[in-house]
Amino acid sequence: MKEQIQKVFDKFEVKSGTVTDVVQCHNGHISRTFFVTVKSPDSTDRYVMQEVNEYVFPNMDILMQNVISVTDFLYNKALERGDDPSRTTLHFHKTKDGKPYCRAEDGKPWRIYDFIDGANTYNSCPSDEFFTEVGRSFGSFARDLADFDATKLGEVIPDFHNTLSRYDKFIASMQKDAAGRKKGVKDEIEFVKARKDLCAKIVTMIGEGKIPLRVTHNDTKLNNILIDDRTQKGICIIDLDTIMPGSVLYDFGDAIRFGASTAAEDETDLTKVTMDLKKFSAFSKGYVGQLKGFICDEEIKLLPLGAIVITLETGIRFLTDYLDGDKYFHISYENHNLDRARNQFKLVRDMEEKLPEMERIIHTYMR
Repeated sequence: MKEQIQKVFDKFEVKSGTVTDVVQCHNGHISRTFFVTVKSPDSTDRYVMQEVNEYVFPNMDILMQNVISVTDFLYNKALERGDDPSRTTLHFHKTKDGKPYCRAEDGKPWRIYDFIDGANTYNSCPSDEFFTEVGRSFGSFARDLADFDATKLGEVIPDFHNTLSRYDKFIASMQKDAAGRKKGVKDEIEFVKARKDLCAKIVTMIGEGKIPLRVTHNDTKLNNILIDDRTQKGICIIDLDTIMPGSVLYDFGDAIRFGASTAAEDETDLTKVTMDLKKFSAFSKGYVGQLKGFICDEEIKLLPLGAIVITLETGIRFLTDYLDGDKYFHISYENHNLDRARNQFKLVRDMEEKLPEMERIIHTYMR
């Protein structure tokens, strides 16, 4: 592996040296990521090198244009605040011919950025206070990009959070019934069909100009934040491949869907699946606290809707894949996607019941 990494490394405009250590990061499930140590005569440097999955991201030019545009923008924001941009945003290196990525001998695309020392990611949240910091970190990210013209970004994955489009694809899959599974999921199908109007709400409001189009991360999980080892504060948002135009409701919603659930998303005992209002409040405190005055009040008021819609959308995607014969999501057993869908739909029901309390919590933090 070192030899392959060295050949790729030598294509980039970075300090020349010898690759002495390569450690693969296994957190990601799409692209391959490696922590690489490079020894030169006067220093030892560390980088992150990634082989990007072109099946998921077929247009590398749009992807990297989005990433570079956003990281350059965040770099300047950090300078304006007097922060150290080398720790608060990712710095990507160009190839020796000035491109943001290269292709290895096998044709696969690679990129490289600086490793940020003294910080780590976490896969679980040890406390509500920690989840507030997660909310603050993603809120800060959204705040810094609030005046970025989202129309300048391309759609890396078209209609990624177009929930109405996801609904239409679900209906088409249900009618086709490619895997012959429709008869066994009548209740789940009716659950989705009863919420068609809900699927259209955010998309319609963006289309009608009732809420603005903004830069969204679209994968706001805990392990996409680098947490400073010393201060335990979030310092840098990572995994920017899904940066696209969208709504802050999407990012807030996905964070709550994943982080405030009381169970894993494939838990089959649905009595364990609820939305934890304490965790919802903890995240909201950090998130809304960063965005007051930077986005409109209407967006903030609608944040609970974002949680419900994105959770519903995720369940629809799982159910659609189940009907299609499990073509998209990796599964560990035959009904894995169905269990995931039922799990998300239970979470939707719980959120719908708790909506008044969620709205009250958001209103509290708007003051």
